[in-house]
Amino acid sequence: MYQIREDNYPMKPRERLLAFGSEKLNEQELLAILLRTGSKKENVMELAARVLSVFDNLEEFRRASVGELKEISGIGQVKAVEIRAMIELGKRIHTTQRKRYGQVMGSQQLGMSLVDEMASFDQENLVAIYLDSQNRIIQKKTIFIGAVNHSIAHPREILHYAIRNLAVGIIIAHNHPSGITQPSPQDKVFTKKIKEVCENLGIHFLDHIITGHNTYLSFREEGLLDH
Repeated sequence: MYQIREDNYPMKPRERLLAFGSEKLNEQELLAILLRTGSKKENVMELAARVLSVFDNLEEFRRASVGELKEISGIGQVKAVEIRAMIELGKRIHTTQRKRYGQVMGSQQLGMSLVDEMASFDQENLVAIYLDSQNRIIQKKTIFIGAVNHSIAHPREILHYAIRNLAVGIIIAHNHPSGITQPSPQDKVFTKKIKEVCENLGIHFLDHIITGHNTYLSFREEGLLDH
């Protein structure tokens, strides 16, 4: 998939970045800059191409652990750690950029932001988002991590932080590591339970969002909050 060689390319990646900007470089060139050096058998561009060819797509590359990266010939512990740190930093920068306005404008905007944030989670995470009267995010709180048993992730813990933050509205979200966003019967029961408790306390329950692979499901958009 990546065929560019360093020795037959008119400009090296660093020179191209300085001349044209980072957005003009392909993934091979960007990774080559990060790797800095190749190995005894191949130059840095060839090594970058081979590293990327190990994975079917950039999403798999993003999820690669230090151990998985170290298994690639030419990638030692130092390079593996640097790659992993680069991926995590990029994720945090992107997440911060998506959240910088701190206001929920709609299910689609929030849903795609949560897809980005939860994409690398291998376990199910249940998150509560607390909003003020203008739908500005007061706090985003991870309530539970693991194979969520919704009887364990009790509404009282979610509502505890709502009261503490004087929240006017709540949105809950969780990811399905399988990538399938279809809500389970337990998801529907839990959503109904949360909604009832919120109504009793005078707090608006705005949505339940389930994230999967590059997509999400909104209970509000699907008309499931009324069931």
